[in-house]
Amino acid sequence: MLKKIGRNDPCWCGSGKKYKDCHLALDEKINSYKLKGWKIPPKKIIKRPDQINGIRESGLVNIAVLDYVAENIHAGMSTEDIDRLVAEKTKELGGIAAPLNYEGFPKSVCTSINDAVCHGIPNEEEILQDGDIINVDVSTIYKGYFSDSSRMFCIGEVDEVSKKLVEDTLKAVQLGLSEVRPFNRLGNVGAVINEFAQSQGYKVVRDIGGHGVGLEFHEDPFVSYVTRRDTGMLLVPGMVFTIEPMINLGTDEIFIDSDNDWTVYTEDGAPSAQWEVTVAVTEDGYEILAY
Repeated sequence: MLKKIGRNDPCWCGSGKKYKDCHLALDEKINSYKLKGWKIPPKKIIKRPDQINGIRESGLVNIAVLDYVAENIHAGMSTEDIDRLVAEKTKELGGIAAPLNYEGFPKSVCTSINDAVCHGIPNEEEILQDGDIINVDVSTIYKGYFSDSSRMFCIGEVDEVSKKLVEDTLKAVQLGLSEVRPFNRLGNVGAVINEFAQSQGYKVVRDIGGHGVGLEFHEDPFVSYVTRRDTGMLLVPGMVFTIEPMINLGTDEIFIDSDNDWTVYTEDGAPSAQWEVTVAVTEDGYEILAY
């Protein structure tokens, strides 16, 4: 049932507008889907326009940091060098690196090379080599708002199989974006990604996915990339989440490094690739807030 709130009462979202002039129509439409048995988003994850603008500004910093990495990454540098680039540029732009000290993570960025799926910890001994593929995952806090995106980089001459994996993973993200629109279902985002990955002979990591983001680093919903079509949460304007499939050349089995309890690797040592965007559901489709 709709929350009992009068049409002329202040809207539950905190905008200061009357309920009838703010979220009433959207709430009524969402409730019609709830009556059909669909899973609907909790109100706490539906952002106001001013909040989305804050996430957008954070995303601009996040993009600028990744652009800076793209300008400077090269064979022979350490992943610790990448961490310094991210820390320095984020601070210069007035942001805070969200990963640093998050649940004990010791660095400002995640750097995951070749068979590292995600959450790689930068260090001085890990040197980029010609032929490596690396994911650089940047997350930023700016004026209290969070954004999150990552890119793959091919270092020097990369073999054609790994290069195709990198390119196809980006295509998978773009296909996922094509399913982001109001009153579609979140499961369709994962389904189209998984269908494409399987068609190319890849496996999608099952146990790790995307997440809501904006007011916190990680929010609901969890975004799986092995879902079935026409399942999952209803997408509505104001939702903000990441699309970040991890696609493996070999098995989808993974393990966590016992030495640091963070870095995730493919079980068979085959390469893995990941791209990540932060996306907002709009009135007529989507807006990418960080890429």
